[in-house]
Amino acid sequence: MARQPAPRKSFRHARRLPRRHVLRAIACVVAGALLFAGTGAYALYSELMGNISSDYSVDDFRTTTPTPTPSDTDTPDPTPTDPRAGQEINILLMGTDTRAGENADGTDIEGARADTTILLHIPADRSRVEAVSIPRDLLTDIPSCPMNADGSKTSYEQDMEMFNAAFMTGAWEGDLGLGALCTLLTVEKMTGLTIDDYAVVDFSGFKRVVDTIGGVPMCITEPLKNADAVIDLQPGYQTLNGEQALGFARMRKGRDDGSDIKRIGHQQELLAAIVRQVLSKNLVTDSFQLVQFLDAVTSSLTTSQGLSNPMQLAGLANVLAPIGAEGVTFVTMPTEEYSQNKNRLVASAEAEVLWDRLRNGIPVNSAYEPPASTGATAATATDGTTSAAPDGTAPAEDATADETADTSTTEPTETPTDPWDLKTGLTEPAC
Repeated sequence: MARQPAPRKSFRHARRLPRRHVLRAIACVVAGALLFAGTGAYALYSELMGNISSDYSVDDFRTTTPTPTPSDTDTPDPTPTDPRAGQEINILLMGTDTRAGENADGTDIEGARADTTILLHIPADRSRVEAVSIPRDLLTDIPSCPMNADGSKTSYEQDMEMFNAAFMTGAWEGDLGLGALCTLLTVEKMTGLTIDDYAVVDFSGFKRVVDTIGGVPMCITEPLKNADAVIDLQPGYQTLNGEQALGFARMRKGRDDGSDIKRIGHQQELLAAIVRQVLSKNLVTDSFQLVQFLDAVTSSLTTSQGLSNPMQLAGLANVLAPIGAEGVTFVTMPTEEYSQNKNRLVASAEAEVLWDRLRNGIPVNSAYEPPASTGATAATATDGTTSAAPDGTAPAEDATADETADTSTTEPTETPTDPWDLKTGLTEPAC
């Protein structure tokens, strides 16, 4: 049944977890705290659990048998465990546009939209983490989405709509969880992947987390000034507070070409800097600061039920810890300009190559081969070396090549080696 527009209710605000190996420290300290017997440990666990807003199981909307909701009175298991050991995990991370920064006046678009969306892929062997940024200016198909908790009210399917409109569609009546779920279903339709869970961050929560860790050291490479985004920075190495970090992540106007792709690159730099800052704090030895950090993270976090248990998050972080910074890869979904509107993007042919790699467990930074035949006989790895194709076959020899042929007037065909703006590792750039 198609939905009709209704008066909007106020939105429940949420916050996403600053992730990956930063949680190794969290895993160790939270586990240690909870292993102490007594009401103090249980109180800490209960407070963290209570901070997280968790309303929906993703599987509830794929099956007629709802997933049981854990009881608030259940005794917590103080042992961090990987909730899906031996299985790949896909998590959708979103930052919500709640009229902060550039949209503070609320005059351009009604409702909340996903300002930032990252698909986090963790393979079954936990050997790496791959984070794919999806542009909000992307035009894509949005499926019919549930508009209420029992799924009896649904939206229309939408063809070639702005990607970030999916969040607003689900959250039309004020439910951030349904907004996240509609975005999740849209990403599933676009990629062919099964997305296990979602996490949503409200930008006010993001600012609090940054301030809790003492700000984020960043190398600013160009003057950045925008009144709407509340940012005025000069080039150089400096520490951004929460307000400045949010402005840096959201700013489009007044920065280079003002494109969403450029903004995504800066967001990835900021996330890397946050990870480095949290690691440098050595939270394991500073329990007071750790509790502040955990409270800032969890109190502004809205997740699906699969991510609502802090000990399971800690357990997943613990098994990911050995991969190190070099095991984290940021990529951007390959796109091209839409022929009918230069301010909109559509998926390029390389996007399907990226999704195919994620579906089949192929590292995104392995040798790349164009989706259409270009005459190339070997893929070129990201380090510039020639290697076998992704299916493991050796490069073919050109049996018909004539070594004496005159090729001086032939322009070489360059095989693209980085079609999705690959960023591996979290090393701090020189400034």
